[in-house]
Amino acid sequence: MIVEQLSLVDFRNYAAAELSLAPGANVFVGRNGQGKTNLAEAIGYFATLGSHRVSQDAPMVRDGADAAFVRARLAHGQRRVQLEAQLNRSGSNKARVNGSPVRTAELPRYAQVVLFAPEDLQIVRGDPSARRRFADQLLIQRAPRLAGVLADYDRVLKQRNALLKSARARGIRGEGLSTLEVWDDKLVALGTDVIRARLRLAAELAGPVARAYAAIAGADHRPQLQWALSVGGADPEEDDSPADAGVADAAAIEQLFRTALADRRSAELDRGITLVGPHRDDLILRIRDLPVKGYASHGESWSVALSLRLASAELLRAESALGDPIVILDDVFAELDADRRARLAGIVADYEQVIVTAAVAEDVPLALRARTVRVEAGTLHEDDDASS
Repeated sequence: MIVEQLSLVDFRNYAAAELSLAPGANVFVGRNGQGKTNLAEAIGYFATLGSHRVSQDAPMVRDGADAAFVRARLAHGQRRVQLEAQLNRSGSNKARVNGSPVRTAELPRYAQVVLFAPEDLQIVRGDPSARRRFADQLLIQRAPRLAGVLADYDRVLKQRNALLKSARARGIRGEGLSTLEVWDDKLVALGTDVIRARLRLAAELAGPVARAYAAIAGADHRPQLQWALSVGGADPEEDDSPADAGVADAAAIEQLFRTALADRRSAELDRGITLVGPHRDDLILRIRDLPVKGYASHGESWSVALSLRLASAELLRAESALGDPIVILDDVFAELDADRRARLAGIVADYEQVIVTAAVAEDVPLALRARTVRVEAGTLHEDDDASS
């Protein structure tokens, strides 16, 4: 899969922009703040329905505009598809595929993108929400229906939390909380789907992550991924908890979930929040049998973060009918030493399309400098000399 054409209107610092991209490597070069990353962000939106830099869509709308428009023509072999996303400053976003309106959640069915950026270091070093977000975005790319499951879980969670807060404020307990059981049932059903999908993902990522890490770091530090599940007694949001109970069977997870809810009911009523469920789980990352967070060096942390993205690309490549995912490396090479730069370039060079952003062209290995576009204050200029 490749992006052949990208069009932006009122997106970030672009009032209007048109860009043609080529198969193979495309490099966007420019000083910080010129709009390089905005191009990467726009392409990535179709795959994840979000930004890798901000949690809300409004910052992607140009100042003074009510909506931003991102259009892309994607190609896989002889097939072409035109995608359009309308990001509204307020209200629901809109989407079109080949000119016909669709639900925004449909867009990831047509676009597969793996984007690596300096922000990804937070997957390794940040709080559990960063690792949950990484996992859930990959789940949606592999199975777009899970976007609906995750959205429904968040909706039920908010409703249940509102009921708990109301009960706490009014001093209601016991039989006065019969409606909570209805939300418990919905939370357990949806949450079990999410937990099972995440456990399967961790198992399927294990091999690709180990291979990618060895390729990037040049060493086998035995990287491992394992979920710490709140339904199994862990609470990663509050302490360093043990890892998951090793369950993947739906009935077993559901029973654990219900038992955990019953056990924490009193604490939930005291605090007015839901203390059990996938919204409180964590993906524990280890190398050399030690947690990456708190023990890994800076270089090791970068290698783990890169490995997670490269493993994601390998999974998508192996199972997608759309061809290779588009690989985006956003301002990554400046953070890597010469060896890691060369290793990374060697790994991604054979993908159908690689998009690289850099402040300095010389930071990008020659193998990825097939085509260079200069970005200056939201304007685009193609270099005549691709090796510059």
